[in-house]
Amino acid sequence: MKQVNKADFDDTSSEGSASLKERAQEFLQRAYRLQMSGHLNEAIENYKKSIEVLPTAEAHTFLGWAYSFLGDYESAIAECRNAIDLDPDFGNPYNDIGAYLIQQGELDEAIPYLELAMKAKRYATPHFPHYNYGRILERRGLWFEALGEYKTSLDLEPNYSLAKDAFYRLQALLN
Repeated sequence: MKQVNKADFDDTSSEGSASLKERAQEFLQRAYRLQMSGHLNEAIENYKKSIEVLPTAEAHTFLGWAYSFLGDYESAIAECRNAIDLDPDFGNPYNDIGAYLIQQGELDEAIPYLELAMKAKRYATPHFPHYNYGRILERRGLWFEALGEYKTSLDLEPNYSLAKDAFYRLQALLN
């Protein structure tokens, strides 16, 4: 699950910019809460308001995430690309594009994005791209390599249940 917090926004010396960041953050937080409660259209509108106030990589990424809940992967990927344009060091949009491409069955196209996510300088959840890459490897029948990626994901976040389930399920198949 994604988290949004004030640390995601850079500090500023200008009071006017600070109030814009606070307004953008308020819309972003409201959008996230709406999305988590299943109100996707309202969430999308609030993500867009956040971007109107102050475009950030986070808001574009989360807007893309909301579009993905609707199955609109084209818009989701476009928003992630907007995020990358704003902050190429932010890891979330790379992983998200990879995940959306996996959902569409475009495994080869997903790999470079997952690799970029793994190398991202600013990424609070680096276990996600390892899990997603493991999914690709598993689908290709590269089970030991997939186990390695699931294990790396678990090393980075021991409580990540998707990676834990995939690791133990695949390990049981191989025994």
